Amino acid sequence: MSSQPLLQSTPGKRIALPTRVEPKVFFANERTFLSYLNFTVLLGGLAIGLLNFGDSIGRISAGLFTLVAMATMVYALFTFHWRARSIRMRGQGGFDDRVGPTVLAACLGGAVLVNFVLRVAE
Repeated sequence: MSSQPLLQSTPGKRIALPTRVEPKVFFANERTFLSYLNFTVLLGGLAIGLLNFGDSIGRISAGLFTLVAMATMVYALFTFHWRARSIRMRGQGGFDDRVGPTVLAACLGGAVLVNFVLRVAE
């Protein structure tokens, strides 16, 4: 949250004007949220395919991919609301998260690695 007041006056001016947030900032937040949901739908489709047409190893991998897809959905929802609240409160800080995508990528890589190891060990 920003420590700057809502109404700011520039030096030399006596009238305080509200800071304006561009609409493109809100749309960028929604676009990022929809991009995450698109990824989760694709990953969920892969999991359903493995569940329906795979063997026991495919079912294990489907469960792991489903868990990663659900975790990504929850992360996307919380990130969307956090950014929207920061934008509404006119936060001046960065809206990026460096830990979340790294953890999600590591989880997805772990699920692929488990699938690979189980296939090779078979």
